[in-house]
Order: sequence, then C-alpha cells, then structure tokens
Amino acid sequence: MMQSTIIKKAVYFSLLICFLICSANIVKAQTHNIKNDVFWNTTDGQPIYSQGGGIFKFTDPGSEVKKYYWYGVHYKEAENYRNAPYITQHGDTFESVTCYSSADLVNWKFEADVLTKNSVNQNGRKTWVGRLGVAYIKELNKYAMFVQHGGRVLINISDSPTGQFTFHQEISMQSMIGTTNTGDQTVFTDEDTGKSYLIYSYGKGRNKIYVSEIGIKDGKVDLLDCTQVFHGESREGNCMFKYKGRYYMCASNIYGWDASFAYYLVADNIRGPYKPTDNMQVINGCSDDYAHVTQTGFFVTAKGSEQETVVFCGDRWADFAGNGLGYNQWCPLSFDGKTPYFNSLSSWDLDAQTGKWKAAGDNNYVKNGSFEADRKNIPSPVKPVQKQLTGWLTTVIEGNQIQIGSADSIVLNHVNTESDRKVVIGEKSLNISDKISFKRKVSQIIASSSYVTITDGFYTLTAKVKNSTDFGRLEMYAASNGKTLKYSIKQENILWQTITLPNIPVKDGKVEIGFMTEGAANAFCYVDDVSLVKVQ
Repeated sequence: MMQSTIIKKAVYFSLLICFLICSANIVKAQTHNIKNDVFWNTTDGQPIYSQGGGIFKFTDPGSEVKKYYWYGVHYKEAENYRNAPYITQHGDTFESVTCYSSADLVNWKFEADVLTKNSVNQNGRKTWVGRLGVAYIKELNKYAMFVQHGGRVLINISDSPTGQFTFHQEISMQSMIGTTNTGDQTVFTDEDTGKSYLIYSYGKGRNKIYVSEIGIKDGKVDLLDCTQVFHGESREGNCMFKYKGRYYMCASNIYGWDASFAYYLVADNIRGPYKPTDNMQVINGCSDDYAHVTQTGFFVTAKGSEQETVVFCGDRWADFAGNGLGYNQWCPLSFDGKTPYFNSLSSWDLDAQTGKWKAAGDNNYVKNGSFEADRKNIPSPVKPVQKQLTGWLTTVIEGNQIQIGSADSIVLNHVNTESDRKVVIGEKSLNISDKISFKRKVSQIIASSSYVTITDGFYTLTAKVKNSTDFGRLEMYAASNGKTLKYSIKQENILWQTITLPNIPVKDGKVEIGFMTEGAANAFCYVDDVSLVKVQ
C-alpha cells in the first residue's frame, strides 16, 4: 500500500514537472502583434520616429546578448504630420538619427539620438540627410554609419551600437560610379560571412544599381570595391535580403515620396549575376495596394527555431506624400521556391523566437481600402499610366466610360480636402460620380492565397461615405458562397458617415465586396476607409 502511494506521488510530481516545463516553454515562445496603418510607439509609449533606415543585429555591450538595433531618421515634419495628419508636410528637416533596440522585432525601446543635426549641419549648412545603415567594423572594433548627406556619403563611427556617432569622413562616389552621390542606399550585412555592403543606385536617373563591400582602406572605413549588378529602368529604395543562400536585390519605382510596386532580382552570389538580367520583376502579392502603400525600405530576417521569416520593412513617407497613417509598414514574405510573395496585412502576429507568423484576428483584408496607393487622379495618362484604381475594379454599366487622357472620362478618385482629412485617412478617396446619369459597380474580390487563409466565419464590412441626393440606388454589398448582403444608403450625407454591414457569412476563402450605384447627372458619393474584419 505504501509502495503504491509512493509510486502515485512520483507519477504526480513527474507530471507536474512536465507541466511546468511545458508552461515555461509556452511563456518563452511568445507571439507579438505588428499593426500597420497606425503610428508606432516605444514600449514606454513614446513616438517612434524612424524613416529611411535599417535594422541590424549587434551584441549589446552591457549584457553580451544579441539584439536588434533599428536606426532611422527623425524628421521634424514627421512630428507635425503625426500631430495633424490632415496636413501634408513640405520640406524634410533633419532632427537626428534615432536608435531603438528590441529582442523580438515588435517591442522597441528608445536608446538614443545617435547622430544629431549639430553633427551633420557643419558650419550651419543644412542639406538632405537620409537613407542610412550601420555596419560593425571588426578590424577597428567600431560601428560605422553610412548616410546620404547632400551630394555625398557621410561615414560616422561609434564605439557602441548606441553611442554617439562622430564624423569619420565624407566620400565622393565620383571615381566609382560617375556621380558624387548615391541615388538611394542601404547597408546589408551577410550574417553567414559577417561582411557588410553598401547597396545603392546611380546618383542621376538611378538606372544602375551597385554593390560595394565595406571595409578599411588607408586606415579609414570606406568602400573597397564597386560591382554594377543592374542597368535598366530607373529604380530607388535599393535594398537587399538573403534567403536560403540566395541574394535578393530589391527596389521601387521612381515615384518621389509615393508608393510603388516592389521589384526584385535574385542571384547566388552577392556580386551577381542577378536574374533576370537587367529586368527587375514585381514581387507577387504587392500589386493590389503598391506593397501596402509603401516604397521598399529595408528587410530584416527573423531566424527562428522552426523557420526563417523575411520581413519587408516598407517606408511610407506619409508625412511628405499624405498617403495614410504610420511611417513604418512591415509585412512578412513567403516563398514558392526562390520566388518571393508579399503578404499585405494590416495586422499580423510574429514569434521571432520560432520565426513563425500568422494573420492576426483583427486584420483588415481589404486592399487599398483607404485609396491611398494611387499617386494621381485615375485614370492617369502620366507615370504610371493607369486605367483602374489599384486593387479595385470599376465597371461602367451606363454613363461615361473610363478613358485615359480624355476630358470626357469619369474620374475614379477624389482629392480629399483638409476638412475631409480630419475624418478620413489620407489625400484620396473613391469617387462615384458622372456628368450624365450613370450606373456603376465598384468591386474587389478578396480571396485566400497560398499563405494567408480567409477562414470561414462571419465578417464585418465598414466604410465611410459622403454623398449627395439623386441616387436611385446606392448600396454597399458583400457576396460569398452565393449569398449577397446589402446596406442601402437612403439619404444625403453632407458629412462623412460610417456605414456597417455586419454578420457577413464568408465561406470557401472568397468574398466580393463593393458598391452598386445608379445616379442622376452630377450625383456623387465619396467612399473611404473600407475594412473587412472577421468577427471574433
């Protein structure tokens, strides 16, 4: 009897220990949320200001533990826009280079302003400062920051990742590429070799891309060589990542501050050859909203215990382009062999320890829901020549047609006023109007991809609308699995109103959303901030 009791107690304690070990592992492997389309804060609630930079993994001098260090530029206008996002800013006043640290790529702590305006505006001379990255220089046991500074490249060094970076030298690119400046640039560190490289474009026209190894030349931190890896269409936002032993060279279109497609080339060697030769490909998945309304900024890879996740860290220059909330839009990449796929998500969960990720429960599945991807009135006869709104299909049943370059064409988007922007997001909204009586359908099909599943269940569709009278039909609808739900707008809304279509049954990973309209001449309806979120 006593022996049986002892055995039972031993089993009990064994199970208890197993439970505690499992519980400890569960706590240790935490998933954290990354939310786009909002302004970001540090762990203690302070605004994050970091644009045009990069994330690098260095050893924390205090703890000897490796951390992620995020460097970027704090512009004065970023503060202004965050405080009043209904006013697009002009000018790019450099305040500092900020440094934030994190153990999980989600929760960030402010470390310091590691490069100040007094350091770079020598003799009171103010100029462009941006597009930067940091490399560890083993030979000197120092950290080197490469920054675009006016028409040259400024190199600053520090004894630690978070220490003050001080002037080292300023270099001209003239002898290497024929211009004193780089077009755009980032720093890429190959974790497999420990070597760092400057990735940059030609200073005029930006139709060439180069790779230069960072090292010591004549006792100074410098660029050791120069390899041209691309010559073709003009590109900016030049940056690189490595996945499964391959190097991916990425870039955006030359659209100023506005969003664009994300392009890539791939090679087995960092100096190439990159394929397809001089013909950058659009990353699959980024076309419906111009890479979540961004330009290519930089990449960071979470090398977890179960998988590697490459994170696209897009620059949304909303302070200067007025195209939405938040400056940092991060989305996970997936791969079909060596072909990357862009997962455009507004909210997703990342476990940096395992490397695993998933769409979050509050993700908005609508692409270009605030109509900010398009930089001009659509249809546009100028770069980019474009007939339809990005991510949306306008079908004209009756009325004037969509004609590129014609004065008789309908215009598919509306330029929001400052008053509008105090209620809705960004400079643009959907425009449903015509000079003559019309019938029109504006729609978007939302479907599961190979990497993100639109799970069965109930969803809520919302939008903000402002409309005139003289509509015979004005409906927001959602259709899935042969069933259609509608919300009818019965009255004039001279001010923006939020409309909601709840309990939409979505099945088999596909749903069509949109607006059906029948209006008299000059009747109008503006639509903005459309979202489709699963009911939790």
